[in-house]
Amino acid sequence: MIAKLYGRIDETGVDHLVIDVNGVGYLVQASARTLSALGKTDDFATVFTEMQVSENDMRLIGFATREERDWFRLLTGVQGVGGKVGLAILSAIEPQDLALAIGSGDAAMVARANGVGPKLASRIVNELKDKVGALAGLGGGAKLMATGAANGNHAQDAMSALANLGFKPSDAGNAVAQAVEELGPDATLDALVRLALKKASR
Repeated sequence: MIAKLYGRIDETGVDHLVIDVNGVGYLVQASARTLSALGKTDDFATVFTEMQVSENDMRLIGFATREERDWFRLLTGVQGVGGKVGLAILSAIEPQDLALAIGSGDAAMVARANGVGPKLASRIVNELKDKVGALAGLGGGAKLMATGAANGNHAQDAMSALANLGFKPSDAGNAVAQAVEELGPDATLDALVRLALKKASR
């Protein structure tokens, strides 16, 4: 399994690049967003990769960040989302916006990507809504990102506390987001956890 490549960008195309690693050229497929972020020909770059193997094909998919790669893995775990559609979604929507769309149930935003119809977009939202927070490092809080909470560290600790008590990541994230909105950015961790517990238990 090839997890990461570092080398010189030998050439780029509409949906791929060739990266030269010590004289070996790796053909890596990538989203438009990744290609833009990695740079131009002759630049040196680090590419995080995912290998896809089928009966008659083997390909490397490349990403500029680990976060984008993790999103690709999540997306392609949904029935009907192959590598091409996964890349199309990541080309059209930034990971943070994707987390927000899924966390808030906004299937229409997901459907903006090429090759994603309303039915598939709804399936993506429904299957991934409980996984979004863990991927975003916020325990389920896509809604929390929408509040723009200044006390993100306390919020993360509060969501971890609720998760340890058995609450689903999405429920914990929503409860803490509501608590942050109500108490403000200067709330203590203890106050956040207490109020979030009340809201999550309703």
